[in-house]
Amino acid sequence: MSFPPLDPDVADNAPSDPVLTPYDEEHIVTYLRMLDAEAAGADWKEVAQIVLHIDPIREPERARRAFDSHLARAKWMSEEGYNGLLRGPPET
Repeated sequence: MSFPPLDPDVADNAPSDPVLTPYDEEHIVTYLRMLDAEAAGADWKEVAQIVLHIDPIREPERARRAFDSHLARAKWMSEEGYNGLLRGPPET
């Protein structure tokens, strides 16, 4: 079993597909960090800087868009997407 990277680079927008994507599998740790930060009441700008590696001062719109889309995807993963992880890869 391979493990996802601990701190991967992120896209400007997280996927919005109704199924688990390779991006989701690679960013599981990112999603968990996003959920932990939200639960701790962390400022979105701090999360964008530390977790997403986007400077909210230099790129406020990009940082906010990435933060919002990754947090939404993290919530989707915690509510529905994890089922795809439990099923494993499709049989070929």
